[in-house]
Amino acid sequence: MSFDKKDLISINDLTKSDIYYFIETAEEFKKISLKDIKKVPTLRGKTIVNLFYEPSTRTRSSFEIAQKRLSADSLNITISQSSVTKGESLKDTILNLESMKPDAFIVRHHESGASYFISKITKASTINAGDGMNEHPTQCLLDIMTIMEEKRNIGSLKVAIIGDIYHSRVARSDIYGLSKLGAEIYLYGPYSLLPRLKDFKDRRNVKIACSMEEAVKNADVIIMLRIQKERASYYFIPSIEEYRNFFKLTPGLLSLASKDVMVLHPGPVNRDDEIAGSIINENKTRILKQVENGVAVRMACLYILLGVKKQ
Repeated sequence: MSFDKKDLISINDLTKSDIYYFIETAEEFKKISLKDIKKVPTLRGKTIVNLFYEPSTRTRSSFEIAQKRLSADSLNITISQSSVTKGESLKDTILNLESMKPDAFIVRHHESGASYFISKITKASTINAGDGMNEHPTQCLLDIMTIMEEKRNIGSLKVAIIGDIYHSRVARSDIYGLSKLGAEIYLYGPYSLLPRLKDFKDRRNVKIACSMEEAVKNADVIIMLRIQKERASYYFIPSIEEYRNFFKLTPGLLSLASKDVMVLHPGPVNRDDEIAGSIINENKTRILKQVENGVAVRMACLYILLGVKKQ
């Protein structure tokens, strides 16, 4: 199995076989994190630029750890201390950095399509670490990996995605990726924060639930989403208190789901806004497992784009 694309911009760029290839590769790299010496020489001599125009804890940290465990050299650009603050355009920033001959850019940007734009003006590989309201493909891959570790066959699962779906790049990538693998997906949230089904190619697998009860009933996986106040989500709902009353996952609602339901969240979690704190405190989620798998998935992405293809 091989992957002949230079970049990872969208889950829609991956076939079903590609997704399984990334997950299988990540499963092998996960073993490295369990060793005393968590390092292999796989990408020695490669240089990777981490370019984050938005704040990030999990994605940025896991990419940096993945690069170190693969023995790559990392350059972390702090936007607030870069020439961007002096008015330098995204294009000029990339072209100047490319002149230093990096092998890859890891990009998070507040504008949808920024990673695609970068991939077209640089010979280096580009990995989309989240672009505006568009996509977050590596988060989707780690979600799939986390689900497969327990459920194996995603095609037989009911997956509920609940919350601010309209602004969520995670939700969009998860819908694309899980649909490709045959999952039945139920979406629920405030009407003002729901997407249009016609926006999804595989919308036959996607349904809009009429209530929290319908969304979570017999669900095998529940993916809760954060209210994205940085994208003006608060203007789409009457108040955070009303949101909690109608869209928070509570122990009572969780009891309606499948007996071995998995609860996921891309983070950061606003406890008792999206998920009752007791659900997290009682270890009824797989949030930390998602974070753990994020390192393995990002190691796999770097290896597939830079290691396999260019060796």
